[in-house]
Amino acid sequence: MTEAELLRLLQLGDQRAYREMYDRYSSRVYNTALSYLQNAGDAEDISQEVFMEVFRSVGQFRGGSTVSTWVYRITVNKCLDQLKFRQRKKRFGIIRSLFGESGELKMDLPDFHHPGIALENQERAAVLFKAIGQLSENQQTAFILTYIEELSQKEAADVMGIGVKALESLLQRAKANLRTELKDFYQQEKDM
Repeated sequence: MTEAELLRLLQLGDQRAYREMYDRYSSRVYNTALSYLQNAGDAEDISQEVFMEVFRSVGQFRGGSTVSTWVYRITVNKCLDQLKFRQRKKRFGIIRSLFGESGELKMDLPDFHHPGIALENQERAAVLFKAIGQLSENQQTAFILTYIEELSQKEAADVMGIGVKALESLLQRAKANLRTELKDFYQQEKDM
């Protein structure tokens, strides 16, 4: 079934088309959400919200982009909203101690297992995803869509609603910031 056929059937309320849409995009939505949120439960919740939004708003989709671009855009927006909610919640919640008993800064690694990462690389992935989480929203989105979700630069730019040159600039800044952020970690690993 082509995207155009799928979209037409979705707009008619065809139940098989809803199932096809979910089957086609659910793993991409979940993996993107997991890359942002770094928590399996939150990624599952956001995935459900994304598909509820897709099904609720399919009648308003005019085809200005591909269906996959539209689904990614909804996913990214839901994830960014969730991250903003976390930040607000963190500001008004109980402040946790940043330092352990030894006075050393605790390494607050995310507790998640990305399905695309081999078990022996989970610690490195956790450090990387924590560093990605420190990037600005635009750099984070550009990096995740291009390097983790492996969208082409054109597709990632379309999802973000920017030009390819702007995306390339965001990727360069993201990589430079990640190099700075991860320098100490990889130096320690090299020294071991």
